[in-house]
Amino acid sequence: MTTSADPAPDLLPRPFRLDGRIALVTGAGRGLGFEMAKALAAAGAQVVINGRHAGRLQAAASALATATGRPVAIAPFDVADPAAGRAAIASIVAEQGRLDILVNNVGARDRRPLKDFAPGEVEALIATDLVGPMLLAREAAEHMAAHRHGRLITVTSIAAHIANRHDPVYTAAKAGLGGLMRALAVDYARLGITSNAIAPGMFATETNAGLVGDATFSAFVDIRVPLGRWGQPQEIGAAAVFLASDEASFVNGHVLVVDGGQSIRM
Repeated sequence: MTTSADPAPDLLPRPFRLDGRIALVTGAGRGLGFEMAKALAAAGAQVVINGRHAGRLQAAASALATATGRPVAIAPFDVADPAAGRAAIASIVAEQGRLDILVNNVGARDRRPLKDFAPGEVEALIATDLVGPMLLAREAAEHMAAHRHGRLITVTSIAAHIANRHDPVYTAAKAGLGGLMRALAVDYARLGITSNAIAPGMFATETNAGLVGDATFSAFVDIRVPLGRWGQPQEIGAAAVFLASDEASFVNGHVLVVDGGQSIRM
């Protein structure tokens, strides 16, 4: 029985479900990409994971299927190769019928002073970290527009907001991605496509295993991060699910920072 004090049924919170949605997550063979792919699949999406190494991807897809009870497809290609990215997205649309969610997660890092980079090395990093995601977003949006629905999600970094020493190319690329998502938020909104970013802080991924095991650096994390700890990889998944869901339908051009408060600490 409904009383005047009960909330109206159409105002009740809806679950963050992605049933029937098709998602591509780049760089999902391990780390944060793997965890975001797992969260999207657990929420009901049909997930396709990307990486450069088919063997590693197949192992990751098997692990994801076991964890979520859902089949996970693979799309091995290098995001820095525009033709390969275009072909991969066309193949996904041909096989799945559509593409609803793109999570641009791939990122390469090379911590050196700018003076130590050869021009070709700068260009290679920018191709992977900025140009590749930009062109993939363009390709995905073309297909999303046909259905008047889409979610473009790009993983940037708190490095785009608070720079560190000897990290110029990565910092510039991640800042560029933030600008890209603001621009696409304006350009694609009337096509039913939202464009947002996730900016992770320090997470205890495989890539950071050496730092996690370093007592001195972990002591720095304890001081620098208000929560006093590393982020656990699985803590990134809910951010991706939220931005991909209908519950985020009015969130557009936003950077969701997931860093335990590091970027706002003096």
